[in-house]
Amino acid sequence: MYDPLKSKTKIVFYTAVAFLTGLGVASGFGWTSTSMAMPTLSEAPQVSEAAVAPARNLSESFVNVSEVVTPAVVRVEARRPIGANPRMQEIPEQFRRFFNPGPEQNPDNAPQGSNWAGGSGFIVSADGFILTNNHVIEGAEEVRIAFSNRQVVPAEVVGTDPFTDVAVVKVITEEPLPTLSLGDSDKVRPGEWVLAIGNPGFGGAGTSLDFTVTAGIVSARGRGLGLINEELERDLPASQRSLSGYAIEDFIQTDAVINPGNSGGPMVDMDGRVIGINSAIASTTGFYQGYGFAIPINLARRVMEDLVEYGHVQRPRLGVSINDITPEDAEQYELPSVAGILIQEVPENGPAAGKLEREDVIVAIEGKPVVRVGQLQGLVAMYRPGDEVEVTFYRGGSPRNVTIRLGEAEINDVRVAEAAPAEAAVERLGIFVSDMTQEFADRYGYEVAEGAIVSRLVPGSPAARRGLSPGLRILEINDAQIGDAADVRDALETVEGGSIVRFVVEAPGGTQRVVNVRMPNQ
Repeated sequence: MYDPLKSKTKIVFYTAVAFLTGLGVASGFGWTSTSMAMPTLSEAPQVSEAAVAPARNLSESFVNVSEVVTPAVVRVEARRPIGANPRMQEIPEQFRRFFNPGPEQNPDNAPQGSNWAGGSGFIVSADGFILTNNHVIEGAEEVRIAFSNRQVVPAEVVGTDPFTDVAVVKVITEEPLPTLSLGDSDKVRPGEWVLAIGNPGFGGAGTSLDFTVTAGIVSARGRGLGLINEELERDLPASQRSLSGYAIEDFIQTDAVINPGNSGGPMVDMDGRVIGINSAIASTTGFYQGYGFAIPINLARRVMEDLVEYGHVQRPRLGVSINDITPEDAEQYELPSVAGILIQEVPENGPAAGKLEREDVIVAIEGKPVVRVGQLQGLVAMYRPGDEVEVTFYRGGSPRNVTIRLGEAEINDVRVAEAAPAEAAVERLGIFVSDMTQEFADRYGYEVAEGAIVSRLVPGSPAARRGLSPGLRILEINDAQIGDAADVRDALETVEGGSIVRFVVEAPGGTQRVVNVRMPNQ
């Protein structure tokens, strides 16, 4: 007979047994061990808003300037023969692979055609004119521009000036481009906040350093480093090395970080106006150690105007050989301070002949004081041949003034670096193709030894940058079926510069993919 009391007793008993058994199991797994209480986290400010308001305002200013400026900053990429990068020694060894291939990337030391290296630039007109450094594109066979939207377009070199390290390139555009305003570098004062902006884009996808923004102050003006002069002496033919004296170095010095790859980018003031072109670093290692330098934008603008209008710089000449003043000179020539430019020679029939003499000390041009040689050169460079300038100088301990009509420096035909001859289409892409032999099939794991295989790539070349790699079998090029290496060469030779080449390639496991590569211009 059913007994409800006994049934309830059994249920309670078995429930208790189940609970105790579960508790024991849980203990065995450590599920019932003592746990830590979740800590109480605070997000409350620990400093009053008023106390940090000035810093917040400055930070917000940096953000605002950066957001306005960066759309007009571009990456300038130049294709050069291997080994022709003019400032490779500036770049520390561990970073050189981003600019030029090293021996480890070409283990067979096979001859290579050319590769891409880059710097920065900035757009100064909506129709596509771009300012950059001469050394960024010097010796280039081809130049292209990468914009903030990752679009890459070919560029034309409008003109270059190795004596100021300024260059102008231009892109063809149907839509107005974002531009930067140009400031007045003559009004820049030491202690001002500035931003240095670059678009180095090291190494392509996956290792990009696009749009690097750094902040600092102007440390000094009128700095001369001798870098441009040294490069000209190294690069010019022996018969023209004396022309290196026309190099103009009147740098703005800053403690904002400027590293390789940022060359050619803008240095801007807190109004977002360009006051200089990032150009050089003073370093024993090749990367930043506290000093950065920029070409004053007033000088760069003057050079750009001539390059656009004439294709070369109309270089004025005062017609004197000069040196910086030393304390001994200042005492000897009874100068009021250790400042000025000592004349060492006045060539006959030059602009200054009969007006200035050896041991005169120039202290101002058009009322603007000059302390160093670079400042004098920079001031004179703002004029054109035929212009008249007032020169203030000391002679016999007394100041005097004289008006001199500037002559023209005969350096417009100087060529520091010549571009290499045009390459075949396959070489311009940087791809080397072979017939698929049994050796290649065994090496890469193909079952059948037939077709065309990528045997080698030039590091940094268009094909390498787009992801082609040795060991891939080429199946199609622009819908043309590929049966051997000759088919590859034939297909590429018909492609015009600037066009897209569509590769269909196959990996050893049978996986196929499409790779689109832009054919460089000749």
